[in-house]
Amino acid sequence: MTDRLTLRRPDDWHLHLRDGAMLKAVLPATAAHFARAIVMPNLVPPVVTAADAMAYRERILTVLPEGMTFTPLMTLYLTEGTDPDDVARAHAEGIATAVKLYPAGATTNSASGVRDIDKVRPVLERMAEIGMPLCVHGEVTHSEVDIFDRERVFIDKVLKPLRRHVPELKIVMEHITTQEAVDYVRDARKRLAATITTHHLIINRNAILAGAIRPHFYCLPVAKREKHRVALAEAAVSGDRRFFLGTDSAPHTDGAKLQACGCAGIFTAPVTMSCLAEVFEVAGKLKQLEAFVAVNGPRFYGLPPNEERITLVKGAPWQPPGQVETPDGPVTVFDPGFPLHWRVAD
Repeated sequence: MTDRLTLRRPDDWHLHLRDGAMLKAVLPATAAHFARAIVMPNLVPPVVTAADAMAYRERILTVLPEGMTFTPLMTLYLTEGTDPDDVARAHAEGIATAVKLYPAGATTNSASGVRDIDKVRPVLERMAEIGMPLCVHGEVTHSEVDIFDRERVFIDKVLKPLRRHVPELKIVMEHITTQEAVDYVRDARKRLAATITTHHLIINRNAILAGAIRPHFYCLPVAKREKHRVALAEAAVSGDRRFFLGTDSAPHTDGAKLQACGCAGIFTAPVTMSCLAEVFEVAGKLKQLEAFVAVNGPRFYGLPPNEERITLVKGAPWQPPGQVETPDGPVTVFDPGFPLHWRVAD
């Protein structure tokens, strides 16, 4: 029986760090285990330009605790006024790794997102020319589309036409949640990949709604039926290079979560590696964990995998912190609902 696993230090290909006091409070949870992360740009105001990205990166590095090493990979928030030249400069100068497409109104702080995909076509065509990836929040936001169908409809109505019109564009479908998304990525020949979150590998929609409403399991995209969770788990443990970890770890204070109109987001950074080891072990696929967290992502983004290693050890169940304190109130850490036997060795 395996009780020790050494693998390359992982990366997180979809992360929310927020800003200010929240950034300072939650950054150590990621930097403790992850070497790099694609940092989401949906601040208020959003990170739209190369100058915005440089300033945000500096704020992140300024609050990085002494002795920790971590590289934030910055993204630009795509708007209908984004300048293709500024995007190209940000890419050429190593300021931004990717551009993020939020359909307007899809999730937290997405009001400045795209309403008409045709209006950003010049930016996308320039990105295809220079090899800069587009990260997409793959949901439509039309009121007539059921929230559980938003991802499926996005694939048919937005993503398929986009890939026909700009076939050379590299695209990451972020935080996929459905069998349809898994199948679409598997059927794609090239230039398409997907991230899968920690929590979508573990919870289904019953976790949010059955017996009681559990706000700390509410996220966008919302968790779906059990059959979709199973499809995600099968994709994650398969070793298929088109699927890799993007935690979508998204901290909100309990005061923002536990109210009549609570925020969407699950804070998984402190427990992700422990949760994933449990999921992969149950599937009999621990040997595939390194590919999912440390190899497939760098390969798609054209970056070298990390040479540094971390070690996971298995023992008696341990109790992760229930909350991380911030000056504005506590942030609740994701509870997977089962004992955690694996942990990252000190």
